[in-house]
Amino acid sequence: MDSLHIDFQKTALVLIDLQKGIVQFPGGQEVVAKAAELVKRFRQNEGFISFVNVEFHDGKDALKPATDQPAASSERPADWAEFAPKLGVTKDDYVVTKRQWGAFFGTDLDLQLRRRGIDTIVLCGIATNIGVESTAREAFQFGYNQVFITDAMVSFSQEEHDASCRFIFPKIGKVRTTDEFLTNTQVN
Repeated sequence: MDSLHIDFQKTALVLIDLQKGIVQFPGGQEVVAKAAELVKRFRQNEGFISFVNVEFHDGKDALKPATDQPAASSERPADWAEFAPKLGVTKDDYVVTKRQWGAFFGTDLDLQLRRRGIDTIVLCGIATNIGVESTAREAFQFGYNQVFITDAMVSFSQEEHDASCRFIFPKIGKVRTTDEFLTNTQVN
């Protein structure tokens, strides 16, 4: 596996749905711990970080297609969309609130990345095959280079996680672990 050459002035860390209402599921706290390591490295190198959460205004803005497996619906606690405290999100950080799976559609994420001259995205979060993969596919179509941090993402089953990591991500970017990214990245 070749080392990565990262220009932190042209690279963004994009963290998907690492919010209180989602990280409570199995594997969520491990993902937050790995993501916090990435946040620290990006802060040290003055890289751009985008914290993405999913939240709905009144529920009428949520997608409701006819499906064979409907999404679970339940009352959400007031802090459901707040980011996991361990990430250390500050008022100066860039936050994107999405209302569907991907972080680009209906948001200004692409605009903000392009205005900063960013051409590479380091991507992680929950769920691998839903929010992360949807965002990755959108980023691919926008022409971004991508690095997927596979141990800083999790899904509802190992099989779902592995399918994205083995069959989708290698075709649209580079696949690394947190340790591989932190130890084998050369700063340009």
